[in-house]
Amino acid sequence: MLKKASMKSPLEMMFWSIAFPGFGQVLNGCIGKGLLFIFLEFLINSNANINEVIVLSFSGHIMEAIKVTNYQWIMYYPCVYTFAIWDAYKDASGGSTYSFFPAVFSAYFGTLGVVFSREFVFGWVLLGPIWLGILGMLIGLFVGYLIRIFLVSRGKLVTPAASNVCRSDKAKAATD
Repeated sequence: MLKKASMKSPLEMMFWSIAFPGFGQVLNGCIGKGLLFIFLEFLINSNANINEVIVLSFSGHIMEAIKVTNYQWIMYYPCVYTFAIWDAYKDASGGSTYSFFPAVFSAYFGTLGVVFSREFVFGWVLLGPIWLGILGMLIGLFVGYLIRIFLVSRGKLVTPAASNVCRSDKAKAATD
C-alpha cells in the first residue's frame, strides 16, 4: 500500500490563518495551539467589539466605530492575529530564520495604528481603529520585509532545518 504524502503548503496555511486565526494551526496538526488561537480570537473579538467596529468602519461611520471600540482589548488583536498567521506559515515549513521580521513589524505597526486611531488624521480623513490598524500592519509588513532583505543581502541569513514542534515523537518517527 502506498503512503500518501501529507505535505502542507505554507501559503495555504497562512491564508487559512488570515481567514480565521487558529485554522492554519489545526490543519498543520497543531490542534492545541490552533484551539488556543481560536479561543483568543473569540475572546479578544467579543471584548473589543471588533465585528461591530468592522461593520461601522466599512460603512463609513468612523466616529461610531471609535465610540464602541474597547481599546483595552483591541490593542492585543494585531499581535495575536499576526502571530497566528506567521506561526501557521512557519509550522508548515515555510520561511527561514528571518521570515519573522515582516510579521513582527506588522504586529508592532498595527498596534500603533490602533493606539493612535482616535486622533490620527490621514489627510482630512479620520481612519479609526480598523483602517489605521490595517494601514499600520501593511506599513509594518513593508518595513519588516526591507529589514529582512537588508539582513539577507549582508549574508546574515541562516536557514534552519525544517521542523514542526507540534507533531508527537511517534508521528516524527513514522515520517522519518
